Amino acid sequence: MKIQVNNQPLECKDDAVLADVASLLDLPAQGVAVAVNNKMVPRAQWPYHAMEEGDSLVVVRASCGG
Repeated sequence: MKIQVNNQPLECKDDAVLADVASLLDLPAQGVAVAVNNKMVPRAQWPYHAMEEGDSLVVVRASCGG
């Protein structure tokens, strides 16, 4: 299926959950937040949040500094 990640197209398996997408993107274990269709999804829900064709993800990485 096709989804968008930070406005870039991404192809993932049809039965993907958010944890699968995070793995595909090689996201770190900490310091990352993900919104699906403009709604934040808590990390504890990633293994259960089913992705759907056309979903739009925003991945935000924490950074230090000023």
